[in-house]
Amino acid sequence: MKKITSFTIDHLKLKPGVYVSRKDTVGTEIITTFDLRLTSPNNEPVMNTAEIHTIEHLAATFLRNHAIFEKKVLYFGPMGCRTGFYLLLAGDYNSSDIIPLLREMFQFIANFSGEVPGASAKDCGNYLDMNLPMANYLAKKYLHNVLERPIPEQLIYPN
Repeated sequence: MKKITSFTIDHLKLKPGVYVSRKDTVGTEIITTFDLRLTSPNNEPVMNTAEIHTIEHLAATFLRNHAIFEKKVLYFGPMGCRTGFYLLLAGDYNSSDIIPLLREMFQFIANFSGEVPGASAKDCGNYLDMNLPMANYLAKKYLHNVLERPIPEQLIYPN
């Protein structure tokens, strides 16, 4: 079998950043898949499921309510390796195009307090597995290390 694109990226060189993972055409629409890498693979601890789950709930809520992007969001969810998230948007985008959106979203997550949206037995299949303080911390770290002043190496996959 042919190796899928995401397995061709050298994860030993990959750092936290915002990367275009792939672009697909569905009908006449381009779908851009972003790799939002929050931790350095194989170099620092991965995120625990509770904070990943919390970030997922908060980010999905934020994105689906965003005035400009709500109709363009196809998916937001965690990577199996627990080092980041995938964001799929309808449209042809580059990493730099969505930095303002990601800043807004991660500021929302970093500053969020109170009840996590959808964190109830009625709304979620594992509502007890949440860690808001750690989600706040990881969002602040990503904002500071990547989104505030991204450098080219944080926007294009390493060779």
